[in-house]
Formats: sequence, structure tokens, C-alpha cells
Amino acid sequence: MNTGDLWPDLDEAELRVHGMQTKLHQWAISDPGRCFDDLYNLVCDPAFLVVAWSRVKGNKGARSAGVDGVVPRSIVFGAGELLGGLRDDLKARRFSPMPVRETMIPKANGKLRRLGIPTAADRVVQASLKLVLEPIFEADFKPCSYGFRPKRRAQDAIAEIHFFASPTRSYEWVFEGDITACFDEIDHVALMGRVRRRIGDKRVLGLVRAFLRAGILSEDAVHRDTIAGTPQGGILSPLLANIALSVLDEHFAQKWEALGSEWKRSKHRHAGGAINRFVRYADDFVVMVSGSQADAEALRDEVASVLAPMGLRLSEEKTKVCHIDEGFDFLGFRIQRRLKRGSDKRRVYTYPSKRSLASVMDKVRALTRRSRHRTLADLLRQLNPVLRGWCNYFRHGASERTFSYVDAYAWWRIVGWIRKRHPKANWGTIRRRHLPNWEISEDGVAMFRPRAVPVTRYRYRHAHIPTPWASATTGGTPAPAA
Repeated sequence: MNTGDLWPDLDEAELRVHGMQTKLHQWAISDPGRCFDDLYNLVCDPAFLVVAWSRVKGNKGARSAGVDGVVPRSIVFGAGELLGGLRDDLKARRFSPMPVRETMIPKANGKLRRLGIPTAADRVVQASLKLVLEPIFEADFKPCSYGFRPKRRAQDAIAEIHFFASPTRSYEWVFEGDITACFDEIDHVALMGRVRRRIGDKRVLGLVRAFLRAGILSEDAVHRDTIAGTPQGGILSPLLANIALSVLDEHFAQKWEALGSEWKRSKHRHAGGAINRFVRYADDFVVMVSGSQADAEALRDEVASVLAPMGLRLSEEKTKVCHIDEGFDFLGFRIQRRLKRGSDKRRVYTYPSKRSLASVMDKVRALTRRSRHRTLADLLRQLNPVLRGWCNYFRHGASERTFSYVDAYAWWRIVGWIRKRHPKANWGTIRRRHLPNWEISEDGVAMFRPRAVPVTRYRYRHAHIPTPWASATTGGTPAPAA
């Protein structure tokens, strides 16, 4: 991207941004009470805007337009003009975000999720804001949260639950929390109060507040004010949601620290006292309880009281308590303690849930309909990424038998597609042309085989997950014993 002498190229910009982020992160770690001023100049900095534009254009959402009708991916030669205009508007304090374009997408349970798509310019400013704010707040976030955080993933949350539920630790009762319309109901005043703990620059605070109050243009062209919530779909929304939901992380971290040293926790546990361990991924969370069912049930009111100041509430229908032997679904996995085959010992297993299996089978079924593709190679190019992505997500669980089942299902669906496309060909002809050695391929494109995916145990990383800006001495603290 040629943006002139003022603007660095992407490699130089990323180097400068990473260096500044590292400083912000280290300053935030060394002084937990520090309130950062004069951050607005970083948001306007050419290097931050160049990196922000790179991330906006490289994002999957770059194919979608906001209310201005501009698709970020279609901007090629006008990027320099866009960034130059944004920088001028930001420095002159003329920038004002536009309403987000509302679109409804289906959820796995059949309901609809509301997404808000910002304009291309608003996305760039949000991305620049995130580059500045994220290193500061990452210094405060607790190790128990994993969603929408750098170098953390869903498998880390699953591994932590497996760790606590396994023998010797045996947190046997599970409180499954579900927050009603989390992204839509976060209280702006409470959220901004938490942001102000770390950010003292009124210009940055005003920019964050402006994005929160930008409004929504619905699908029927009706403008609505946003008096609460952070619309899903914005680049800044996940970070703001994590800032709001960190009240839960801090609450359970304080409860854990109040129990004292390891021997005091052990004494408390042997005396019949309850101990809780909290695991959160974005707005999905569980509390692992070492105690009784009554101890787990008592968490309903406790969690509700923590969420209330943020304008959030628990879903009465979806929030429930279960025993680890009953099992529960979390982040697409089924987590359950069972007898190990051929043994009288119990082990905790994680494997794809029925809903996750049904979801990938629905996708395979939709992609292998007769009218969807002109050639077998086209079908395989569409189907292989679906199978590969699903298997890569679940390959760290007890998924071998499920992978074999999906493999057989996809194989027969493709064979059925071939037979419908060639109704006059007999089985011998189809096998000779399309199934050499019973493998499906055409024009050098072969079917991805889920059964061939190796299943490996995911290494539980405790609290040893460094941020992208951590030095060798701040790469993580040892996880406390359970």
C-alpha cells in the first residue's frame, strides 16, 4: 500500500506498534494502579492506523459493508486516502462513528443472533483503539478467561475443566452459567467506570463512548439508539465485553485468594467447606465446585449479584447445576466422567457433543446436494475445509470414533452425489473412474479423511500462557495447586 512518506510500510508499522504495545503492557504490569493519559496520539499514529487497516482488510468481515455500503476488501488504491482522512479527522476531533448495520444470523439452536456491522472507517478506528487498549487491560485480566484474548483458545478452557474434574482434584459439581443477551445488555455507565480505572485520556474515553452510543440501523431501515450493550460484530466489542465480564473473574479470584495458602485450602476442603474454580470463555462460563450440590446451587444468587451492577442477568432456563458423571456441553465439547473401558477406574473424557456432530453433518448434507456443484472437484474444494476445520478443533478430545463416523457419513454422501450425477453409470464404472483404491478424488483434489486425523492430548498450560508483549520475566505465573 503506497501511502506516502508519512506512512510506514506494514512491516515497519507492525514493529513500531509491537514495541509500543510492549511498553504499555509492561507499564501496566509494573504499576497495577496506573491510569494512562495521552493515549489518543497513539490512536492517530500512522503506524497504528496502518496495522489497523491491515487487520480490517484481512478479517473475514472485510467482505461485508456497513451503512455506507463500502466493502473494505474492495478498497485497493483508496486506502491511503482513507487513512489520511481518518487521521486528519481524529486529530481535529471531527471523527464521529456512524450507526452499525444490523443483520440477523441463525444460531445453532434455531434462534437468531443480532450482528452490528460498522463502516469501513469505523472499523479502522476501532482496530486502532484496540491496539492501544488491549495491552493495558491484558495486564489485569485473570488467567481463568480464554475467549477473545491473544494466544488463548477454547481448548485451553476445556483442558482446565478436565484438569479440575480429574481424580485427585475432583471438582465434581458443575455450575453452568448462561448470561441473557450479554452483548446487548451491558450497562454503559458501569462499563465506562471500569475502563476509567486504567484510561485517563478523556479523548480516548470519548471515542469509546461514541462507539457505544453510535446506534443501530435495522434491516427494515429503522434507526435505534444504543442505550446499553456493545453490538456484536464490532472489532472493539469483544475487548469491551471482556472488561465488563472480568467482574466475574475478579470475584472468584478474590474468593480463591481469601482461602489462603495451600495447606489452609486443604484443611478447609477436608472440613467440608466448598471450593470453587472459575473458567470463562467470552460470555460462556462454568464454575467447578468441590463440595455439595447445595454449594453449587447457592452460586445462582452469588453470580447474579456480581453481574447485576453491570446490567447483566443469568438466564433462569439455561443456567443449571449438574454432576460431572452426568456430563455437560461446553464450547462444542461433551465433558463427562466415565468408567475407563476394561477398568474400574473413572476418567474424565472430552469429545464432540451431539449438537456439534449434528452441525457438521448438516453442513455435509447441504454441501452434497445434487444441485450445489458442477464437478466433483468443486464439491471437494467446498467440503474439505469444513471437515478439516471441524476435525482440527476436536482433535484434542476422545474423538477417534466420532471422526470415523463423520468420515463414513461424508464418504457415502459424496458417493451418493456421484451416483446421482451419473445415473446411467453402473457401480463398476463409478468405482473405476472416481474411487481408485476406494479414495474419492478428481483433478488432483482428494477428499479429506477425518478418520486419518491423529487424536492427541492437549497440553494444559496452567497460567503459563504469555501475552504477545510479555518479557521473559513476566511470561506467566505458576498455577496454584488445587
